[in-house]
Amino acid sequence: MSATYKLKYWPTIPGRGEYVRLAFRAANVAFSDDDDVSELKSFITPRAGHFAPPVLEMEENGKSFSLSQTPAILAYLAPRLGLAGDGSEEDRAAVNAITLTILDLSNETHDTHHPIATSLYYEDQKSEAKSRAHDFRQNRVPKFFGHFAKLVSENPTKSGFLHGDKVTTADLTLFQLVEGLTYAFPKYIKSLTASSKTASQVAPVFALRDKVAQHPALVKYLNSKDRRGFNEYGLFRHYAELDGEYEE
Repeated sequence: MSATYKLKYWPTIPGRGEYVRLAFRAANVAFSDDDDVSELKSFITPRAGHFAPPVLEMEENGKSFSLSQTPAILAYLAPRLGLAGDGSEEDRAAVNAITLTILDLSNETHDTHHPIATSLYYEDQKSEAKSRAHDFRQNRVPKFFGHFAKLVSENPTKSGFLHGDKVTTADLTLFQLVEGLTYAFPKYIKSLTASSKTASQVAPVFALRDKVAQHPALVKYLNSKDRRGFNEYGLFRHYAELDGEYEE
C-alpha cells in the first residue's frame, strides 16, 4: 500500500510549508493540504509532540506517523521522493547539509522584520528592523549567495544544481528562498544582480532559480492558484523602508 501524506499548515500564507509543498510537487507525489486551524492547533501540543507547524502526517501499511520541523520533514521526504541525489547515505547527508544552510538564511529573513521579539508587532520594532535589514542586505545575503553560487559552479556534474545531476530538496528550497527575497526586497535584489561587484558572483544562484522554475513538474503549479502568494503575514514580507539598493 502506497503512503498517503497530509501537510498541516496555516492558511493564506506560503511560509515554511511551501518548502514541503515544492518537494511533493517536484516529485509528482500526491498529498493533501490541510489548513484547518482548529485541527492544526490540536497537533501543536506537548501531548501530540509538535511545537509548531508545518506538520507532516503520513499513513503507510496501516501505520500512522507525524513529523514537524521543516528541515526534519525535508530530510525525511528527500530520499522517499527521489530528491536526495543518488540516494546514498553520503548524498542524503550532503543534500541535507545544504538545505539546512539555506533554511538558516530563511530564518534570518524573518528576523529582519522581527529582530527583537516575535510576540511584538513589526510596528513596535521598526527602528531595530531597519538596522537589521541593512546588515542583512549588505552582509548576510551576499555571504550566503556567494556560498550557494560556488556550490553550483563547482558541482562536478555541471548540472546547474547545488549537488548532483538532478533537482534535490536543496535546489527547491533555494528557489523558494530567492522568490521570497525578490518579493520582500525587490529594489535590493535588482541592484544585487546589476552591481559590478556582485552580479557575476550571484549569477549561478539566479540561474538555478530560473532552472527550477522551468522544471516540468513545477511549471503548472507555479502558475496556478494553488501556489500561495506572498503577503505581509508570512515569512517573507515587503516593507519599503526595509528595502534598499546594495551599496558597493
